[in-house]
Amino acid sequence: MALSFKEMKITPKKCEMLAKLGLENSDDVLGYYPFRYECLEITPYEKWQVKDRVVFEARMISSVKTVRFGGRVMSKFDVENEENLFHITIFNRPWTNQFKLGQIVTIIGKYEGSCKVTALQMNSKSLKEQLGLTPVYPLKDGITQKDIQTVMKKVYLASQSHIVDFIPPSYMKKYRLVNRRVALRYIHFPQSHEELKQALRTLKYEEFLKFHISMLAAKAKNTEIVSGIQKNFDIDDIYRLANHLPYSLTNDQIKTINEILEDMQSNRIMYRLVQGDVGCGKTLVASLALYASALAGYQGALMAPTEILAKQHGESLKELFKNTEVKVATLYSSLPTANKKEILSALKNHEIDILVGTHSLIQENVDFAELGLVVADEQHRFGVEQRRKLKEKGKKVDFLLMSATPIPRTLATTLYGDLDISTILTMPKGRSAILTHLIKENSIVSILDDLLEILNRKEQIYIVCSAIEENPEFHVKNVTQVYESLCEVFNGKAKCGLLHGRMSGEEKEAIMHQFSKNEVQILVTTTVVEVGVNVVNATCMVIYDANRFGMSQLHQLRGRVGRGNKQGVCYLLTSSTDEESLKRLNVLEKTTDGFEISIQDLKLRGPGDFLGTRQSGLPSFVLGNLFEDTNIINTAKNDAKDILNDIMNPEYCEIRKYIHNNSDKINVMD
Repeated sequence: MALSFKEMKITPKKCEMLAKLGLENSDDVLGYYPFRYECLEITPYEKWQVKDRVVFEARMISSVKTVRFGGRVMSKFDVENEENLFHITIFNRPWTNQFKLGQIVTIIGKYEGSCKVTALQMNSKSLKEQLGLTPVYPLKDGITQKDIQTVMKKVYLASQSHIVDFIPPSYMKKYRLVNRRVALRYIHFPQSHEELKQALRTLKYEEFLKFHISMLAAKAKNTEIVSGIQKNFDIDDIYRLANHLPYSLTNDQIKTINEILEDMQSNRIMYRLVQGDVGCGKTLVASLALYASALAGYQGALMAPTEILAKQHGESLKELFKNTEVKVATLYSSLPTANKKEILSALKNHEIDILVGTHSLIQENVDFAELGLVVADEQHRFGVEQRRKLKEKGKKVDFLLMSATPIPRTLATTLYGDLDISTILTMPKGRSAILTHLIKENSIVSILDDLLEILNRKEQIYIVCSAIEENPEFHVKNVTQVYESLCEVFNGKAKCGLLHGRMSGEEKEAIMHQFSKNEVQILVTTTVVEVGVNVVNATCMVIYDANRFGMSQLHQLRGRVGRGNKQGVCYLLTSSTDEESLKRLNVLEKTTDGFEISIQDLKLRGPGDFLGTRQSGLPSFVLGNLFEDTNIINTAKNDAKDILNDIMNPEYCEIRKYIHNNSDKINVMD
């Protein structure tokens, strides 16, 4: 049973921090697993190499001297370890002056040579206390590892007596698994590699068991839904519109459109995923499906993940349907109240055929006269619950999902259940592959001439950073400082603009409008541009700290450039020497095949949250890996079948509760 933060006496400040991470109760916090572990080991000083990560215990032999510069704080002091004297520098830790002469401290840092160490962490705990495995959690701006570790310990201690086992006792015994309370202790506070191994075996099996129970229960539930509503339209009318486009449809687009139209004309509800690489033409396919729905007398809804993309889709649809009677409107949060009321009234009276918007489409006051088709763009960005609410705006509504994270059909079936899948492999003519260059330094110095040449050709540039502001835990480039720096570098040569997620909708819209009109030539931004932003004249993207992004995300980002007939180029900047990180970036440098990149990303990073279900309470694969854990997947699938065939067994009471509590969500049609 999940406990609220109030029940666990979590402070308001900590509650605010947890909310930033999307965590709302004890179950959420305990399910926020580390993504890796640091193993603290002592290496004798004689074996230290320059740039090595070092851990040692030492005595303070000088007071701390602190210097402030450029918004940063640098502290310096000396320590003694046995017969060795070390000069320590640590940044943005003004509290280091609390350490006194003669005090024993533990330092974790980078050896710079000549007895100089740049400290990354420093504390007064004995080294013996800290040796072993230390969990490292995903962070967001303003949150530190210490914050997470402190609150994790408090939540675990407060809620451990309320932790119940989802896995039935007989299965725990059969596979020699530990109970959930122990598994959570082992994964968050492991004392050994063996404990961590036991935790992973148990929690991975639990993830896959929940997933298969959800999918099988959904399949059983959906067999009751036999018929949908046949939509009557002339397919020739659809292709008549398509044939007037300034470009030709690819064979894969035609095949996918035919599959969709056949679904819509059948007497069963359509639930289809259209997957394809960035720029393959999925949006046009969805637009023609919306046209078919309108011709049949039904309304359509297109849900986009961001306001910028929603407006872009709205304009594209209006342009596509300008010579037809199809009426398109766009609904978003920053729209003036009077305009919203006008749209909502027209929608209710069926004076609007297609409504485009963000999650604003699922609000209670949005009433469709006769909704027939819902399209969810970048479907993994919406929770199942959000999609379900939109779908319930009509009766027996057809559902079309779009994903730019293409994966092989066998994996898609495992991830998405029993939905129908259309794949667009071929790219439209005229699109050349984006050239990608890995630059092994986190600076634009070596590519400055290239950037100036691009600007001389009157083309535009995206500069992408992983953070909005400086964070001492990350040591990465942030948009604020990079923007200020580039304004100086390109002063008189180009105008720079700044875009990030903390800006208001009006501010984002204003800067994107300036960029699309080439009033701004260099856009310094976060991943807010990852999805759908379409500026044809933007031919170059520079990504700082590229090692901090997933492969599929980097591929999605670089898909923002080279969208016209000009060559696109992407520079991946990193100072990382981590072999795995460089291996991932090398793949991106060598291929632009989204399927290959997605497979490599899955292998290296795990499947993540492809289902888009984190917000709904349904399981997603946080720990499980579709490539490495095939035995656990198949075992869990067979066990789920056996359990559901004997669901009234007293041993399965927690599973029955789970199915009951999620009965409105466990539905493939959602």
